[in-house]
Amino acid sequence: MARELPPEQIHVSELASDTPVPPGTHLLDVREPDEWNAGHAPGAIHIPLGDLSARVAEIPDGPLYVVCRGGGRSSRAAAWLREFGYEATNLDGGMSAWSGRSLPMTRDDGGAPSVI
Repeated sequence: MARELPPEQIHVSELASDTPVPPGTHLLDVREPDEWNAGHAPGAIHIPLGDLSARVAEIPDGPLYVVCRGGGRSSRAAAWLREFGYEATNLDGGMSAWSGRSLPMTRDDGGAPSVI
């Protein structure tokens, strides 16, 4: 039986393969720089969890999907953002599940993306 998630979470397995991030929704990646550099979703915004409060002004208005490697850090980030009025949804399963579904990934240096 599938695990029931609270409404402020969605599992990566529920995302559409052709457009995993719906139009008008932004993807916020809260992983550390080395994790981001290894591979990330195209078009994602990178703000490590530890920098979030200082860089909150960089987060665009509108719905957000928040992602980390597995869903723990992004769950904390999404909850914090919701307290400040953001429409933030945690992506349970994180980039590990994203990669496991072969959803699009990239690296800024052009190398083969991976999740670390």
